[in-house]
Amino acid sequence: MLNAPRLDGIDPIDPIDPFAATVRGITAPDPVHAALRAAGPLVRVDAPAGGPAWIVTDDALAREVLADPRIVKDPACAPPGWDRHTAGLEPTAAEQPSLTTLDGPEHTALRRAHAPLLNARRIRAQSDRVHAIARELLTELAAERTGVVDLMAGFTTRYPLTVLLDLLGIPLGEVDRAADACRRMLGNEPGEQKRAIDALTALAASGLRDGGRGLAAELRDRAPEHTTRDQLQYHLFALIFAGQLTTDAALGTLIARALTDGPRPAPPDQGGRDELVDETLRQHPPAPFTLWRFTTTELALAGIRLPARAPVLVDILGINTDPARSPGPDLTFGAGPHFCIGAQLARLELRAVVTVLRTDFPEARLAVPFDELRQATIGGLQGSRLTALPVVLHG
Repeated sequence: MLNAPRLDGIDPIDPIDPFAATVRGITAPDPVHAALRAAGPLVRVDAPAGGPAWIVTDDALAREVLADPRIVKDPACAPPGWDRHTAGLEPTAAEQPSLTTLDGPEHTALRRAHAPLLNARRIRAQSDRVHAIARELLTELAAERTGVVDLMAGFTTRYPLTVLLDLLGIPLGEVDRAADACRRMLGNEPGEQKRAIDALTALAASGLRDGGRGLAAELRDRAPEHTTRDQLQYHLFALIFAGQLTTDAALGTLIARALTDGPRPAPPDQGGRDELVDETLRQHPPAPFTLWRFTTTELALAGIRLPARAPVLVDILGINTDPARSPGPDLTFGAGPHFCIGAQLARLELRAVVTVLRTDFPEARLAVPFDELRQATIGGLQGSRLTALPVVLHG
């Protein structure tokens, strides 16, 4: 919990929990990140798994933290006694090495294996295929339902998964199975996440079969020599789940903004950028906070001494939307060595949807007023997602 400071001369508001589940209107102000920012550049809060944690709310300090080798992502460095499920932690780097748990040279080597598969040139080469997938899925929904379609139920999960499975060389007939597993990853039932991970790693295995031509087989051939098959399947699981979660979270808000009344935004510029996509990602980043990081030694941040194994987060949403923030790159996909490896793909998927809506569905509109849409978070470090997105695609 954060005891919020006095704001604008009014009485202090009730204590704020940055990790609580919430539901609010799409245009409703977010009191949590404003209160964090007002409390200072480094704010002490109560962690969901117990004990204190520190949240960075200043852009310059955040970039220092994200590049500091003394602040690592390995869950083995979490405070003693933290429950992995409550904290939302992956297995430790020793148990299951991954892009999101390794640091230093091991992380560099694994990232070097991934990076050529998802760099700007490779992703640009997939543009026509990604646009075609968006067009096919939206056309199918329009044909199945002549009236209102809830795109949060029928599109925002299936679309990024279809793109990912197609790229990885996994049969597209597995999309429904993958979507079910991704939904179960966010559940609270005992053992549910383990079963979901098993389902997604089994899907990943199908992309590693002899003769495979997708990115799964290419990653197999590029991975460090000591990589086991189980570890490779976990890397592919991470690509599928993280890739789906990131794009799914942003799609609803992006489509809602694209379909609001008034002049349609300009098409992407020659560099492949889209102002609506960029602005949506800045104001509604898929993750409001970074994943947990932990200090490996006692150190000082913003004049505050943190002990070893102190949990640290960066407030991506608060920093991105700070009215006093200087112009420049935002933190939507992070910064430093752990900058999101799939950022280029996520941006392409989002641009493709906006383009297809503008060109193939010019009469598409929201079935309810924009300000009646609601967004919900399940708590923890998860971002918000629209509860529903009713749309009329034709007429």
